[in-house]
Amino acid sequence: MQLLLGAEPRTDILRRVQAALIERFGRIVRPPDKRRSPEWTLVQGVIGAQTRTAVSNRSTDALLARYGTWESVADASPEELEPQLAAQSFPRVAAERLHACLNAIRAERGAVDLRHLSNLTTEEAQAWLETLPGVARKISAQVMNTSTFARRTMVIEGHHRRIMQRMGLVPEKADTLRCYILLTPLFPAEWSAADMDEHHLLLKKLGQTACRRSFLDCLHCPVWADCVTGRKRRAQVAPG
Repeated sequence: MQLLLGAEPRTDILRRVQAALIERFGRIVRPPDKRRSPEWTLVQGVIGAQTRTAVSNRSTDALLARYGTWESVADASPEELEPQLAAQSFPRVAAERLHACLNAIRAERGAVDLRHLSNLTTEEAQAWLETLPGVARKISAQVMNTSTFARRTMVIEGHHRRIMQRMGLVPEKADTLRCYILLTPLFPAEWSAADMDEHHLLLKKLGQTACRRSFLDCLHCPVWADCVTGRKRRAQVAPG
């Protein structure tokens, strides 16, 4: 990855964060065969609220294996879908959102098919996706970035948002959409869609280890020097 020095200091912070996290955790690169269809990626996001990614992946695969097509999943009632989503944190909510989302796509497009998004800009595609029931910025970015579309946009979820808040790169109470608006202009111009995906996955890894919601290990955090919270906490324990 070529590093280009820019005038915006926060952009250089993001570059340093990326390099430090790769040094700590190694590369986390999504191989091409792990990029699923946009429809699969949308379903995984819609049913995945407060559920581990691996669990939602299995539930999405199981739906497609049972029904064969997303059209058939759309034909199923929420009552029929709920037991198929029993592993999700909120099966009833997941079933209702999925049914509403798939049928909204079918009502608009005539089929559960997102291929038309390839003809839109990333911003236009995300805006269209966000008109669907249960779809906000995180899911729209997930569809555009992590699926076979592989567009240059950033997925921002809880771990990512929390770390950016603690680092002081976004306001403490910024929600996901606000984080997206503030951070998007800061992402290095040379980052590809794969780099954006890896950045998110690396921050998620940090959020699961040294920068958890209820536990901060700032003494061993690889990005503490660029973090407002990390510098303060390390100063408090420094020998005096």
